[in-house]
Amino acid sequence: MKQFFLLLSLLFSTVLLSQTVLSSYSLDLKNKKERSEILNAENTTTHDVFVFLASDSLTILKYNSALFLKQKIVTSRQFVEDKSLIGCSFSEDGNPTLYWFSPVEKSIILIKYYLETNTSRALKFQIPLKEKSPLTYYQKDNNFYFLMKDNIRQGLTVFIFKNGIAEEKYLDFSPFVFRDRKTQQKTFNQILAENPIEKMDSGEYNPLDKVTSKSKLYTLPNRLILTLDQSLRKTQLFDIDLNNLEIKEKTFLQPATQKNPKKSNSYYHENKLYQIANNAEQLILDIKDYESGESLKTFAVSKKDTIQFKNSPLLLQINDRRPRELKNTSKFLQELATTDVGISVFKNKQNLFLTLGGTGMESKSIAAPFGFMPDFYDDFTPPSYYGINTYYSVFFESVWTKKLETTTQNQEPLAADKIYSFIDSHKEIVLPKILKLSNYSILGYYDLNSKEYILRKFTDGFN
Repeated sequence: MKQFFLLLSLLFSTVLLSQTVLSSYSLDLKNKKERSEILNAENTTTHDVFVFLASDSLTILKYNSALFLKQKIVTSRQFVEDKSLIGCSFSEDGNPTLYWFSPVEKSIILIKYYLETNTSRALKFQIPLKEKSPLTYYQKDNNFYFLMKDNIRQGLTVFIFKNGIAEEKYLDFSPFVFRDRKTQQKTFNQILAENPIEKMDSGEYNPLDKVTSKSKLYTLPNRLILTLDQSLRKTQLFDIDLNNLEIKEKTFLQPATQKNPKKSNSYYHENKLYQIANNAEQLILDIKDYESGESLKTFAVSKKDTIQFKNSPLLLQINDRRPRELKNTSKFLQELATTDVGISVFKNKQNLFLTLGGTGMESKSIAAPFGFMPDFYDDFTPPSYYGINTYYSVFFESVWTKKLETTTQNQEPLAADKIYSFIDSHKEIVLPKILKLSNYSILGYYDLNSKEYILRKFTDGFN
């Protein structure tokens, strides 16, 4: 969506697309913004919204569900002066626990803040970095999850932090068979080394540069979905129950294009698997039911066809430049064949929004003028040359009903589109954080000009 909104922003002013300022809090970070961190979070039980501002000290702002400031606490950063703020959780009493990570000390410091008494309690959790490698972390249902890959055993370890207690759960993938793109058998760890896991943000739009990953992790309540698309023939899906540690494997064959070689990928969304396969002459989108594996809808597009289910132009974007329209399907398929392909699916109250496309990179060596050497020169670059990386994406948008019916609706910007555009056009914004609530999204940021921390509301559609 971010790519397409760059085109929309040329037609509609940022003022029209920005929305309500919900709150502002005076804060002078002076020259410490590079060493400052900010985290926004919602207590999903009480729907209170918290802002944690970490600089020389820690400021905790607690808002109610209507975003009125209820409480403010300023406390010291004792024990965590040189550590990174990576997440939070909420106990049953409503008080927050913050998680501070130190790769040097190989530990996480947990500090629970008792807001009613302005006191805190710290615990140290030692991370087993010799045996395990960190993969990702996230918050879900007021708990904090830290996921690691085992370096020796073929599996994953999940640490679930709840009410100040860390519960360790091991997910064993050794019974399953894995094959790479060339159908050679590999171990689970080898597959992840070649295709690192990318976490999908649940309930949010995930951009192309994330969904082109061949290994995706979807976080659900007490459940994980892991999809592997390193094979051209199938999507290997693992449904993981975090309560009983049961792992169920499901296999979904990729749709077959008329000619090889092809590229393929998938996206899991609400008990459906969206699979895309393509080459320079054909694009296939297949939507399968998660339970039965049966195809619910299939679209096959050749280079001579018009893509009937697109709701935007066929677009090519290079770096952050203005996207340009590709003149026909043939040109689009040629460009798409040079990329890592992917599909993203997002749902709001009205519709499903699909982004189909791919991302790629070109590296070139450019002759440097005499006496000139760019900042990114290194010892491995010949003295008379320097390298330039060009990032590009090709894509189009599609708007569907929730019953998987295509529409002719004009693409309207989502809240995320407007947030990215707002950030791009306001250079005074630093430390931006996005928090998605049930009916709207909040952009929190520090304003260099006004020296305030601001919460601004954004919703889908044109104002």
